[in-house]
Amino acid sequence: MSIILDHINYIYGGDTPLAVKALDDVCLQIPDGQFVGIIGHTGSGKSTLVQHMNGLLKASSGHIYFNGEDIYDKDYDLKRLRSKVGLVFQYPEHQLFEIDVFTDVCFGPKNLGLDKKESELRAFDALRKVGLPADLYYQSPFELSGGQKRRAAIAGVLAMKPQVLILDEPTAGLDPKGRDEILDQIKTLQTETGMTILLVSHSMEDVAEYVDRIVVMNRGRVMYDDVPRAVFSHYKELEAVGLAAPQVAYILHALRDKGFDVDAAATTIGEAADTIQKALDRAR
Repeated sequence: MSIILDHINYIYGGDTPLAVKALDDVCLQIPDGQFVGIIGHTGSGKSTLVQHMNGLLKASSGHIYFNGEDIYDKDYDLKRLRSKVGLVFQYPEHQLFEIDVFTDVCFGPKNLGLDKKESELRAFDALRKVGLPADLYYQSPFELSGGQKRRAAIAGVLAMKPQVLILDEPTAGLDPKGRDEILDQIKTLQTETGMTILLVSHSMEDVAEYVDRIVVMNRGRVMYDDVPRAVFSHYKELEAVGLAAPQVAYILHALRDKGFDVDAAATTIGEAADTIQKALDRAR
């Protein structure tokens, strides 16, 4: 088990009149190799949650274990944790600062104390994994498109060879084509490497299409934690807290209400197309 959160609570502004409980008794287990989507409305606690997983924020109470070790132990090496649990922030292009893309991606490995050759080998490998064209490696990161900047920022984290990659709204602000390209690349990365990936998103379509499991946050608590089909079967409950199921779920429920024998639990466009085609075939 790579990450365990044991009764985690977090209070912003503790011991002040403006104290806000951002996480409320959160218990989660994230196994090795799983692709997990974390969804919730603005202020639900999802970004606060993932910032605890690599020690950027420290819980007000509770414990977090990474590979069996309590990260709050007195002698625990948080720098080592952050090299193993990589976090890519929303608008990750703000993490880019070097003169060119390749130098930027080398920064993380060098900061780990690796020599120039090893840092450069890691940078080349990471840039290849995110699919950034080689002719962009020595351009200024500020000359790249939005999607290219995201790839470069993700490569900078991958070059540190993390066991877990956390992506906080990695497609925010991108057009549909750029969003799909980034998410396809992330899914390919997860499939090829077996890396544990946590995707924070507000897009129901994105998580339905790509992840193995969904954690729904609401008011700092875990509302649902299950496979996509099971979570989105609660679409009315999700609506009540400002969320929704993927659009295909509403279409399928409407068809079912009109007498079509479709699988209303389908969550992706591919699944929806398949069940509609089967229903049409049966109707003939």
